[in-house]
Amino acid sequence: MSKLDEKIALYKEKMKEIEPNFDEALLEKITKSLGPSIYKKDSETVSCSSESELERVRNNFLKMKLGLDKSDEELDRAIKEVCEKMGTSNRNKYRALFYYFLVKKFNKESLYA
Repeated sequence: MSKLDEKIALYKEKMKEIEPNFDEALLEKITKSLGPSIYKKDSETVSCSSESELERVRNNFLKMKLGLDKSDEELDRAIKEVCEKMGTSNRNKYRALFYYFLVKKFNKESLYA
């Protein structure tokens, strides 16, 4: 099993704990799109307590990658919802899962088709 396959298996296992009926193919595509960042402990997860991290998610992922032109307030609310959905006490908010929920929220699955 490759390192990528191991990560995908881990993310699928964790996703089942949060949302049992999820789109496995979409999660795999999002994971692959993250490249080598999934192999580094710090970049593999999203820290909901770090304002600069959440700002990067908003600007680099939601605005640039997904092409959203909504207000910062609306995007920040969506990010906060995902933080809560994944569990405020959960220290391992894996970026692939975090982005999956944002992609689903804004109906941007077609970008990963």
